Amino acid sequence: MRHPTDGTLRRLLDEPAGVAEADRAHVAGCEKCRVALAEATRDADAAADSLRVDAATDVDAAWERLSRAAEHHPRATTRAPRRWRTLLRSPAVAAVGVAADLGGAGAAAAGDWLQVFRTERIAPVTAPEADLVQLPELDQFGDVVVTEAVDIRPVADATAAAKASGLTVPKVGALPRGVTGEPTYHAGARASAVFTYRAAKAEETARARGRTLPPPPPGLDGSQFRFTAGPGFAVMWAAERPFPALVVARAVAPSAYSTGVPFATARDYLLSLPILPANVAAQLRSFSSDGTTLPLFMSVEHMTSTATDVGGVPATLLTSKDETLAAVVWLEGNVATAVAGPLRGDEVLAVARGLGPR
Repeated sequence: MRHPTDGTLRRLLDEPAGVAEADRAHVAGCEKCRVALAEATRDADAAADSLRVDAATDVDAAWERLSRAAEHHPRATTRAPRRWRTLLRSPAVAAVGVAADLGGAGAAAAGDWLQVFRTERIAPVTAPEADLVQLPELDQFGDVVVTEAVDIRPVADATAAAKASGLTVPKVGALPRGVTGEPTYHAGARASAVFTYRAAKAEETARARGRTLPPPPPGLDGSQFRFTAGPGFAVMWAAERPFPALVVARAVAPSAYSTGVPFATARDYLLSLPILPANVAAQLRSFSSDGTTLPLFMSVEHMTSTATDVGGVPATLLTSKDETLAAVVWLEGNVATAVAGPLRGDEVLAVARGLGPR
């Protein structure tokens, strides 16, 4: 069989779902193509570094302002949960979830980068807040190197957001009560990071918690896993307040790639570690075999999740128990869309179902 072209190898990095299965299988078994794929990865990272623009936008601060908004919302009867942003959007928690969930790495081989995870569905992982707080950070198991930093910047309008992200910016229909004015637009480039598992670091983390880890499987120590997400955009309404009253966001969903041992090996080992909360590990283990499910962590004390749909597409509705915060998220292909704000669940659903073409 002929070797895939350089363009096909680059597409295997940027849009692996668009590469024929025969080409992917060829690359997995061809040493020459694996070397070429590694070179393409280095070229892509170098290009991203040269084009990256530093930005001062603080996304965590924006979500913190959104959380504080609910405390002053007319319908708020109790203090809004302070960990709304942390539990639903924190990159560190999300990275741990993805790391624990990855699977389907049968095509991975030493010396190459091949996709081992793609988001096709989202599933809530519910646990007491005390357990979620105890989830270890990914860098407690090894080294995390950001290769493409989160870069979110304001843009002029919907056209600019679409151009910057490569995604369609929908038109929002009727706004919920209390949300007025014109929105602001923000766009973000693709973000990526490489995680290298270090057995010594994981053992140190376990000892600090009074635990002993089982021996890692052969080849895991030093294996690398590359995570990517984005590009994307967010449309925000501030109304008459300095914090978002409504957010409509869309982004390319997370993917992951492996070099070294198959990620199924790493996944099974990570889920067996005694330093993970047992109930969280059990939930992840129940749907982690196919490598297509992205976990969404949420506190049982503060949040509820409901299966719903947006235009016939399966969706997950998240609401705070005091009904002062809500979000709905769904996937179409490899693109995730979310509508969120200090609103009721029916209000964010109405916005989501009212999205239309421009």
